[in-house]
Amino acid sequence: MGGDASAPTVRATVVQASTIFYDTPATLDKAERLLAEAAGYGSQLVVFPEAFIGGYPRGSNFGVTIGNRTAKGKEDFRKYHASAIDVPGPEIERLAAMAGKYKVYLVMGVIERDGYTLYCTVVFFDSQGRFLGKHRKIMPTALERIIWGFGDGSTIPVFETPIGKIGAAICWENKMPLLRTAMYAKGIEIYCAPTADSRDVWQASMTHIALEGGCFVLSANQFCRRKDYPPPPEYLFSGTEDELNPDSVVCAGGSVIISPSGAILAGPNYDGEALISADLDMGEIARAKFDFDVVGHYSRPEVLSLIVRDHPAKPVTFTSASEKTEDAHKLL
Repeated sequence: MGGDASAPTVRATVVQASTIFYDTPATLDKAERLLAEAAGYGSQLVVFPEAFIGGYPRGSNFGVTIGNRTAKGKEDFRKYHASAIDVPGPEIERLAAMAGKYKVYLVMGVIERDGYTLYCTVVFFDSQGRFLGKHRKIMPTALERIIWGFGDGSTIPVFETPIGKIGAAICWENKMPLLRTAMYAKGIEIYCAPTADSRDVWQASMTHIALEGGCFVLSANQFCRRKDYPPPPEYLFSGTEDELNPDSVVCAGGSVIISPSGAILAGPNYDGEALISADLDMGEIARAKFDFDVVGHYSRPEVLSLIVRDHPAKPVTFTSASEKTEDAHKLL
């Protein structure tokens, strides 16, 4: 970005709302309503929470204990798998059309289905309705590892757009210093942090990342009550179900927007479903980097350096595919 005279202002919105669990078509409808509302405020960038499409399975243990899986847990996974989406696929096409219709850059948390493995993923769209790409969560947390696969270094993108360089890290992978460093090295300016963590301490991490990276941080979380999930016994909050009533808050949100200087521009909101918006003065990035540029003048590459293996990690490679590519090159 240039100096103050040329640096634009970007209106950004983080969405704090709940999935309609096990109902992906209805969740897509809800996403469009929220996107339309944000666009009505003049938003150019809209960020949705972690796993908004497909759902964050809060409280579920999928019937897993070491050495055993229950029949109900396996059926829970089947239903969860059925609620996930293919990337690319028809839901991606609809999300792209929504971004184009409302002329916004869209960052959306989804549960991605790749065969019979699921990934916690963020998908990106530009304001012309084009799918830009995806980021797969590289390290699921705790029991998330039972239901989600692990992303690799090939999906850690930072997209250069007219409104700034945009990327995302999901929930607790934001605590991974080397992942953050890779994103800083790609020049991230608008750092999206979809999450499922509504604790007060999450705000400390978001402020630290804004200061460390000299970037805007946009964290979107769901606000959910027990009634936003299927009722028992279809869906159980393991260990706490007896303490909950339909209106009990099971995720309190805390969505927030923070500037490169560490100032809170909007939020955190713990009151309910909401659209949290702020105008991002992109000139703030240069002013912050003057103080501290973690991969620039404040780096010491002769002492500390990072290697990122950014190729796809595939369990099976077929040589015939590479031979066909080589043959095609020979014909050119």
